[in-house]
Amino acid sequence: MREGSLEAPTRHPLDWQNPDFYDEDKLFAELERVFDICHGCRRCVSLCDAYPTLFDLVDESSTMEVDGVAKEDYWKVVDQCYLCDLCYQTKCPYVPPHEWAVDFPHLMLRAKAVQFRKGERRLSHKLLSNTKVQGAVGSLPVVSTVLNAGNRSKAVRKVMAKTMDLHPDAHLPEFHSDTLRRREKSHEPAQAALQEAGPTRGKVALFATCYCNVNTPDVGQDLIRVFEHNGIPVRLTAKEECCGMPKLEQGDLETVDKYRKTNIPELVRLIDEGWDIVAAVPSCVLMFKQELPLMYPDDADVQKVKAHIFDPFEYLAHRHKAGLLNTEFRQPLGKVVWQVPCHQRVQNIGPKTRDILALVPDTQVEMIERCSGHDGTYGVRAGTFEKSQKIARPVINRAKKAEPDYLVSDCPMAATQIANGLDLKNTETNPLTLLRKAYGI
Repeated sequence: MREGSLEAPTRHPLDWQNPDFYDEDKLFAELERVFDICHGCRRCVSLCDAYPTLFDLVDESSTMEVDGVAKEDYWKVVDQCYLCDLCYQTKCPYVPPHEWAVDFPHLMLRAKAVQFRKGERRLSHKLLSNTKVQGAVGSLPVVSTVLNAGNRSKAVRKVMAKTMDLHPDAHLPEFHSDTLRRREKSHEPAQAALQEAGPTRGKVALFATCYCNVNTPDVGQDLIRVFEHNGIPVRLTAKEECCGMPKLEQGDLETVDKYRKTNIPELVRLIDEGWDIVAAVPSCVLMFKQELPLMYPDDADVQKVKAHIFDPFEYLAHRHKAGLLNTEFRQPLGKVVWQVPCHQRVQNIGPKTRDILALVPDTQVEMIERCSGHDGTYGVRAGTFEKSQKIARPVINRAKKAEPDYLVSDCPMAATQIANGLDLKNTETNPLTLLRKAYGI
């Protein structure tokens, strides 16, 4: 038996439509097996609170082994996993193809799916993950103003803490009635001669995502301007639902399937018309690159989208490698601290954001490869906010020490989490915004 593996990790499909997937006895047997392996290794103790929770349960048990931990306490570990995937990506020596085949994040996902099917996921968490409803309500002209004011009110936040499990000190994103789709409704893709570069075909359809459409429309506009400045025509998808990541993290796989049935046909239609797909939020790209393909390994359309969806800076890096990137920058950026989002790291594309920003003259980019601890709902819920802040603290401290001109992250939520702990010279926190500034457009 080998101790660890030197082979490239692989991922087994998620067998979520098999009745055994939801069998609680079989789930607990697998949880015990994996927890025992984790207890004997403990390499992941610094990543998130799932592992300290597990190890404390073991160390405080009568046997000081996993067999001494009460099965009902396993859920305490599950509740602390927010599926960042970093344990699988960067720490665990026992992932497939190792014979022990440990996939901790997807085991936690299975446990969450069992909880969801039993109706044991909290209603407030279901509502927090319903970005479709939030976006529809939050983008109403008058309602958005009321919601934003309420989010800033201490009195309202105290009520929300009790009714919605939202920590009163957690930063909540603003809602915009002037959404990205409304701003770009009349946008026509730029006229340009299409040039292929590696796997890219030279024109892209933007999957706006719930967050970019309603909460950070400026980021979506910056992407359009940067891409078209590089001779890449951009259009929005004709229709879209949430990518499904918020629901996946709650174990609500049926809703993920529902969203797939809207998104995949539209994206395939665009791909067949010659468009590549990009999305400005790493979690959304990862959903189509990894999670949906693992849920539907035999679905040719899902696999087609996987092959044609790109992180924005991954796309620009392909263009640069082919000599097609516009490198006529007008404004230096100085010192930039870039936090690498977890869901971008696990795409296995490398530090493309750093590579592109570093092309700007008189610009120094310092990478921080640690989780921000936000993960959408984990960073705002009353029960996990303090733990989220603890996970973010090392990132904030490193950023403070660097004294940067800019702090950025490709994940808008991670950027906000870190920026809230800093006194920044400049307020821009998205690398697409910085690239637009560097171009002077």
